[in-house]
Amino acid sequence: MAGTVFVGGGGEGYALRQELRLDYANRHGLIAGATGTGKTVTLQILAEGFSTAGVPVFLADVKGDLSGLAEAGSVDFKLHDAFMKRAGTIGFDDYAYSAFPVIFWDLFGKDGHPVRTTVAEMGPVLLARLLELSEAQEGVLNVAFRVADEQGLPLLDLKDLQALLVWVGENGPELSLRYGYVSVGSIGVIQRRLLVLENQGGAGLFGEPALDLADLMLTDTDGRGRINVLAASALMGAPRLYATFLLWLLSELFETLPEVGDSDKPKLVFFFDEAHLLFDDAPKPLIDKIEQVARLIRSKGVGVYFITQNPDDVPPDVLGQLGNRVQHALRAFTARDQKALRLAAETYRPNPRFDTETAIREVGVGEAVTSMLENKGIPGMVERTLVRPPSSRLGPISDDTRRRVMAASPIAGKYDTAIDRDSAHEMLRARAEAAAREAEAAERAEAVATQPEPREFTAARRYGGTSSPTSRRIGTKRDKVDTVGEALGEALIRELKGTTGRRIVRGVLGSLFKGR
Repeated sequence: MAGTVFVGGGGEGYALRQELRLDYANRHGLIAGATGTGKTVTLQILAEGFSTAGVPVFLADVKGDLSGLAEAGSVDFKLHDAFMKRAGTIGFDDYAYSAFPVIFWDLFGKDGHPVRTTVAEMGPVLLARLLELSEAQEGVLNVAFRVADEQGLPLLDLKDLQALLVWVGENGPELSLRYGYVSVGSIGVIQRRLLVLENQGGAGLFGEPALDLADLMLTDTDGRGRINVLAASALMGAPRLYATFLLWLLSELFETLPEVGDSDKPKLVFFFDEAHLLFDDAPKPLIDKIEQVARLIRSKGVGVYFITQNPDDVPPDVLGQLGNRVQHALRAFTARDQKALRLAAETYRPNPRFDTETAIREVGVGEAVTSMLENKGIPGMVERTLVRPPSSRLGPISDDTRRRVMAASPIAGKYDTAIDRDSAHEMLRARAEAAAREAEAAERAEAVATQPEPREFTAARRYGGTSSPTSRRIGTKRDKVDTVGEALGEALIRELKGTTGRRIVRGVLGSLFKGR
């Protein structure tokens, strides 16, 4: 049927044909199921269907298997006969092997084009989430961002933020009077967390050229939507970085894209794999923000599909926004699992032909319990479905194939070379160097002003124009005090002209200028 993505079907006891309507594809969705039940293949065939319909896709390749989208399947594949049999069973008459237009991305720039954002674009809220900061520490981070805005200090990469935090620490007393207490201890914690993030490779995420969202919504010459595959197998070693990056990307799409209202198909479909990482230990304000984005981003023409092992990994308020569902088998080994299975079954519109809870427990690999939105956005009746086989390669591609795909990419070379323009780090360093030069100039001027006078001139002035021994002998007690004071003054001047003195003057004046 035109305007749909074919999901699957079956024979006796199964849905004749299960399709996802493109005009309701931006109502979001869920792919759930235990490990090894076929979630990745379902994600793969949905990406193929959206691409064929001209809809760009963004997905994270957590296990490396989804790189196979860039290469056609093969008759030499050991599952070829099983695929052909499945296609015949479900009525997939035009099934054929095919490659799809893929763009590879990688936060570390190894297995795909580098993808970056700036510290300013990430913002203090998501950055605090990434660094696992307390409320007080997040407050200090907000002060730093406010200072950067007021003083025109661009925050592009981590060294910009690190330099700014040093400046905030040095000027803490003045900033505390204006914004509330700025704790040096909190700054120290933030700096240490930034160091940990750097050690995890997170520094590569921040910088320029920053990602242009338009590059995620491209089509090829045949009108197929390009599939953006984020290499995430290495990224999963830093799960908080993975989740925060995808949440940032979703937020940027929400903030940037214009309203489109109801449309024949989405502008972009966004798959969020390992969705539980997004919600684990997330504070309620963040959960509320995710719910708001999920509810409103569909008006921007973006469909969001969460992939997770168990539906209860997703908060109820977010789960309620997910209209299209593919539920693979759930294993009920514990009391908690049984409760989760029962709750999952209760969220579907019942089908009198079978018991939903039993079906979810019993469906095999490559099978699922599905429900797609129908006319007026009404949830369809739950169906048992044999998921269609993929047209692209099942499994990862070779490194040579990946390099060829990247070389032929429409964005090849655009993001490969990092740009390090003047920003907060360079500006603060220039300000400190200027303050040091002014301090040295002030030091030299002070040294000239306190240069001791010649002995003869000093003695003549002291004794009224004569320096005779007789005059010196009849000097008053005040004269003796002045002589001692001048001797101490000369000693102090000599000390200030030395290395230690220069450090004192430079330290005092430098702090004043930096404070300015």
